[in-house]
Amino acid sequence: MLFVVASAAIKFLIIVLAFAMPLASLLTWMERRQSAYSQDRLGPQQAQIRLFGRRVRLFGLLHILADGLKMFFKESFVPRAADKAVFKVAPIIGFATALMVLALVPFGPDLTTERWGVIPLQVARVDSGILLVLAVTSLSVYGAALAGWASNNRFALLGGLRASAQAISYEIALGLTLVGVLIAYGSTELAAVVEAQKGVLYGFLPNWGIFVQPLAAVLFFTAAIAETKRAPFDLPEGESEIIGYFVEYSSMGFGLFMLGEFVAIVVLAALFTTLFLGGWQLPWVIGDTSVFLGLWTVEASWVRAVAGMLVFGIKVFLVCALQLQLRWTLPRFRYDQLMHLGWKLLLPLALVNIFVTAVLVWWDPTLDALTHVGLATIVFFGVVVIAGPRRRPAQVSVH
Repeated sequence: MLFVVASAAIKFLIIVLAFAMPLASLLTWMERRQSAYSQDRLGPQQAQIRLFGRRVRLFGLLHILADGLKMFFKESFVPRAADKAVFKVAPIIGFATALMVLALVPFGPDLTTERWGVIPLQVARVDSGILLVLAVTSLSVYGAALAGWASNNRFALLGGLRASAQAISYEIALGLTLVGVLIAYGSTELAAVVEAQKGVLYGFLPNWGIFVQPLAAVLFFTAAIAETKRAPFDLPEGESEIIGYFVEYSSMGFGLFMLGEFVAIVVLAALFTTLFLGGWQLPWVIGDTSVFLGLWTVEASWVRAVAGMLVFGIKVFLVCALQLQLRWTLPRFRYDQLMHLGWKLLLPLALVNIFVTAVLVWWDPTLDALTHVGLATIVFFGVVVIAGPRRRPAQVSVH
């Protein structure tokens, strides 16, 4: 029992300190560099250190350390009329819930050792993994709502109410989207879902969930971005227009909200990779590692585990980069457009996906029919996007 607890604690610390936090910090730098490039600016480059008589800037990466030190040493201001206890706890809630979800995500295949046997590269392997993910992610909205209420500021309170309404609207679609995945793979355990995505389709196409459930993948990605309150769904914290729920926060309170937002991006990317991109699975490489290297069983297990974690990390990084790209591609929605998208588009499409998936799995339990329909859907919308009618730019005539 003691070994199990110690192993889980060590794995959680490694995941947080060696993966989630460094990647979230790197995303802050990537977003600033990307915004500077799109706006024809230089971006972060002033932070520097002297090394061997030279100024070293490292392409602005030192700003990550500089921002952290600035947040840590700034004065923490608490409004006089605020509820001080709730005001200080609120930033921790959103940050902690994002880290808790990482405990349920499998980061690689099981590792076989001679001394300790099989070690799963997952902090908590539970049968109801997907249900726990939905339960934990639903708690994050309490951080925003309590921050707005505890600040005793009307604008912060309105931001908290907007965050609550947005989370409730999109959590329903998010949960219903995953029902199709549960029907297709017959399990709520995340490692089992990853194992079900191994192999190839038609001899060359990865057997990933994005090809079996393409509509669910798009709906999940859209709803999850809305859950993390990232652009174009950043209405609860539109700083330039409607202020946000953390308007009264400074120092590490504000820093926890910001870092928690980027940790949520990493968590979303990890869940999307697990459910729709095969997790650590990579056809023709991971599954046959022990064969073409000719290693013993234990050594092959180590190679497979390391390769699987690298593949998983690369996939997560690419999904994170896609989320950052959307910030500078799509404008912010109006609030009526946000609610219309959640209730009148995502929710009905999620119900349609459940019905179609259930019928196809009942008709063909081998998932061949479901795969054919999924690939046909991808081809159809690909043709529509590529060969569809183009909107002509408006012609302005001067008389």
